[in-house]
Amino acid sequence: MSSRKAPVVLFAYRRPIHTQRVIDALLANSEAVDTDLIVFVDGPKSPAEKQSINEVLAVFSSLTGFASIDVKSSPKNLGLARSVIQGVTSTLEQHDRVIVLEDDILVSPYFLEYMNSALKIYENEEAVASVHGYTYPIELELPPSFFIRGADCWGWATWRRAWKKFNPDGKDLLKRLEKSGQTNDFDFNGSARYTDMLRDQISGKNDSWAVRWYASAFLENMLTLYPGDSLVRNIGLDGSGTHSGSSTELDTSVVQTKLSIAKPAINIVESSVGRQAFEKFFRSLNDPSHTSSSSRFPRRLVRRARHLIPPKWRNSATRQIRNLKK
Repeated sequence: MSSRKAPVVLFAYRRPIHTQRVIDALLANSEAVDTDLIVFVDGPKSPAEKQSINEVLAVFSSLTGFASIDVKSSPKNLGLARSVIQGVTSTLEQHDRVIVLEDDILVSPYFLEYMNSALKIYENEEAVASVHGYTYPIELELPPSFFIRGADCWGWATWRRAWKKFNPDGKDLLKRLEKSGQTNDFDFNGSARYTDMLRDQISGKNDSWAVRWYASAFLENMLTLYPGDSLVRNIGLDGSGTHSGSSTELDTSVVQTKLSIAKPAINIVESSVGRQAFEKFFRSLNDPSHTSSSSRFPRRLVRRARHLIPPKWRNSATRQIRNLKK
């Protein structure tokens, strides 16, 4: 394997301030100088968005600090799902591994070190689908690193061998889940509504690539490695995103110290502690008594969801009223 670091693919769209913050955080990683940055900037949905997209492109016009910078700007709007699927696929045609970010994922100064170490350690482990940087704000103590069945989408990395398992056909994925009787496990014993998200993707109510990535890995009995402390923070849950409302329930601090990965100490099996902690956290979000500064409005399933976070948990009165979520 080459000593070159995995390339970082960044998906951006009409949020120059968020994009600049993401870049600044990446540059705080000592590995950035040895990392190729590949940027996919989606095109405008309307002429009114051209200015903000030009401002995003300006972020990269004189940028330095990476091994190389390749900016690909789409002349038309592809949408997040199509952008991610095409961008990750094309990158993995040229590289055997990739680290994936979006313009609202703020990373730790040790994010690249962790991701590259994990990518190296598990590169030949067929049971491992990906590495994830975000961990829910769980109060329980988690292992330093642990595996959960499936895949995830907030600051992640994968290999060509694993991405080949991605199935974009939601109908086929749902059919396999239902035929094998695994929908309850897929939904973390009913604590999350991922099966509903997949049904909504099939019916066109959302265009989530992430739920299809999760289902693809889940059905292959593949695992994703999570850090015990979150290496990323999503700064897009502030109402600025096309498909996300305003919420603090999923907010987390970003670890500022190195996280070690010791392969002999981690069995390549799903962590019962981790899975139970996730399930408990999911249930707490569905608890009517659970409140936060952004959860004092009636909860409802929004019709569209971008990420692998059940839309019920993205609480925004504005988005609920406008019904604009993906």
